[in-house]
Amino acid sequence: MKAVRPAGRGGWATLTLLAAAALLVRLPAPAGEVRDARPNLVLIVADDHGTDALGCYGNPEIRTPHLDALAADGTRFTHAFGTTASCSPSRSVILTGQHNHRNGMYGLQHDMHHFQSFATVKSLPVRLAAAGYRTARIGKFHVAPESVYAFETVLSGGAANDPASLGRSPVEMAEQVRDVVFSRDARPFFLYFATDDPHRGNVVLPNGRPSFETYPAPNPFGNRAAGYPGVTPVKYDPARVRVPPFLPDTPECRAELAEYYQAVSRLDQGVGRLVQLLKDSGQYERTLIVYLSDNGVAFPGAKTTLYDPGVRLPLLVRMPGRRNPGVVQDAMVSWVDLTPTLLEVAGAPIPEGECDGRSFRAALDGASLPGWDVVYGSHTSHEITMYYPMRSVRTRQYKLIHNLAHGLRFPFALDLIQSPTWVGLQRSGATVYGQRPIAQFLQRPEFELYDLTRDPGEVVNLADAPDRQGVKRDLVEKLKAFQVASRDPWMHKWSYE
Repeated sequence: MKAVRPAGRGGWATLTLLAAAALLVRLPAPAGEVRDARPNLVLIVADDHGTDALGCYGNPEIRTPHLDALAADGTRFTHAFGTTASCSPSRSVILTGQHNHRNGMYGLQHDMHHFQSFATVKSLPVRLAAAGYRTARIGKFHVAPESVYAFETVLSGGAANDPASLGRSPVEMAEQVRDVVFSRDARPFFLYFATDDPHRGNVVLPNGRPSFETYPAPNPFGNRAAGYPGVTPVKYDPARVRVPPFLPDTPECRAELAEYYQAVSRLDQGVGRLVQLLKDSGQYERTLIVYLSDNGVAFPGAKTTLYDPGVRLPLLVRMPGRRNPGVVQDAMVSWVDLTPTLLEVAGAPIPEGECDGRSFRAALDGASLPGWDVVYGSHTSHEITMYYPMRSVRTRQYKLIHNLAHGLRFPFALDLIQSPTWVGLQRSGATVYGQRPIAQFLQRPEFELYDLTRDPGEVVNLADAPDRQGVKRDLVEKLKAFQVASRDPWMHKWSYE
């Protein structure tokens, strides 16, 4: 592994000069070497970004011109799903093609949480390196062990709980991958570009530990008065933001959504800078670009749940050489499908039985994917104190959630329970959060069954409805088969409960 020293904030002028100089030359492969014809792969992973805050997904208030351009030049998926709404577990799925209950990343990786994947797991960067790709990562990592998720080049890291993190400065992040993009190495590259935006921000206490206690002020979502190098702040009027139906339309929520939008627009500018670097280097037309998020927005009702706001996510894929860009794809794809898809694009072997997903490579050429009508979810923990295993199966019409620890009160992540939106609602004495009764949100039954065509907000639980028992039985059998196929240790709970 090659580590690269990050440039400090004072290095921005140097980076700018390098940028100007690099525009003058596009370096070919060294003499005597034939450049590998396989495409470069760029995987951009945002932190807590839902489809609610993207122009190309129907929000006219937010400004995301670069991501919208990526959608216009590629494929936009309307039914793309994470398997869990928790950072480390979701990223482990993205980078292995295995559900987190199979690869071992049951919860968060950092600090005292200490979850990590099994040492025997082979990740996407390891497989691509074996296939002849050079691999590099920058920004938020949040998976372990590093031997499993090994990259040839490690650039600056990121940390959502550090307001000075490079991952909050996406334009600067893009500048730091210049050597990867402009390299004369004949091998194609795989770049993992993971921002901290638009994760909730925090206040750093004198002891250096983070605190999310921002009530009654809105959480800053990483926004700061000093700004970030190369970023033009885009600020939003709380009165004009779109409040999703699962959230309460309160002043606190609107103020937080305005901050969230600002973080998304900052992220968008970083994506724009990265795309421009690819164009300046002559690599854009031979690079596949994927944009997605680990999970939905960091509000109660989305993050750490298996409800759609937590797991139905943006997925934009720009395939080089595509003749008919701007396609909207409605196949139901899952983050377990990403690794096999990228391996197929790279011409690398997809080991039989080692991925829980399948390749949707054909969709990137505009093909329809008949039969792609079901996805599965698996959430076990988030923070170490947040054990609440759930498994789900979702078709186009129905979703079944199995709450394995249904006797427990649903646990909250620290950043969510201390959010001004939630605290303000609690202090007001309200009994409804968005469309859902708070009591129903906190104390959940063993099964939740929703008819998504009539109830997209997932509010009316039909698990005990007499006329839906056939549907429930069918989905339970699908869920059991999924757990067996994906080697879910929690499968055994069916045998004694």
